Amino acid sequence: MKASPQDQRSLLDVADIDRRLVVANAQRTNPPQVARIHELQAQRQTQTHELTVRAGARDDIQAEIARVESDVNTARTRLERDEQRLTAASAKEAVALENEIASLRRRMSSLEDTELEAMERLEAAEAEVEQTRAAIAATNEEGARLSAEAKELVADATTAIEGLDRDRAAVLGRVPEALSTLYDRIARNGVGAGLFRESMCNACRVILTASDVATIRSAADDEVLFCPECGAILVRTEDSGL
Repeated sequence: MKASPQDQRSLLDVADIDRRLVVANAQRTNPPQVARIHELQAQRQTQTHELTVRAGARDDIQAEIARVESDVNTARTRLERDEQRLTAASAKEAVALENEIASLRRRMSSLEDTELEAMERLEAAEAEVEQTRAAIAATNEEGARLSAEAKELVADATTAIEGLDRDRAAVLGRVPEALSTLYDRIARNGVGAGLFRESMCNACRVILTASDVATIRSAADDEVLFCPECGAILVRTEDSGL
């Protein structure tokens, strides 16, 4: 195929636009924040489960404290009743009441110790719950920030793609239809065109053999050449070193 050197050079502009389109499409379909967002979603699920477990443990301690307090109140009521009865009891009844009063006091002391220990555990459990809630809040905050960044990047990439599509159509519209059709066919499977410079095809970054370079050097300026390695159109300019 024949094409003017100027038309061939236009293909380098199209190839650059196509390269930027690849980047913009990747940003639109898979912004870099997505991987971290997925990690945060899994992290939040784990944290939510941990919060459920820790809140359940805290609730169990609260229920335990409530039971102990109820037992303390019951023992205190009985103690007060026995102390009142003791003032009017006979000698025989007094012995029994005094034994029961002593037992109730020991019982109350033991219950109060249990309650104190449970309250210490409750304080630690509540701290763990708050710590997990803070971690979830931090995860949500980071997720919201990254989601906003991703949406903004997708919007910017979409706008860039629209502009690049217009630029691509404008540049290709200035070259012969046969050349643009050829370029599009090659570009569907890789890079459509690349600058030939210093024995290298810049489409695939491969240094060509001496015989290939000799063939390129001997070709007419308007001859459309192809890279023997990647098949891209080889565009020659004053920087090609021929």
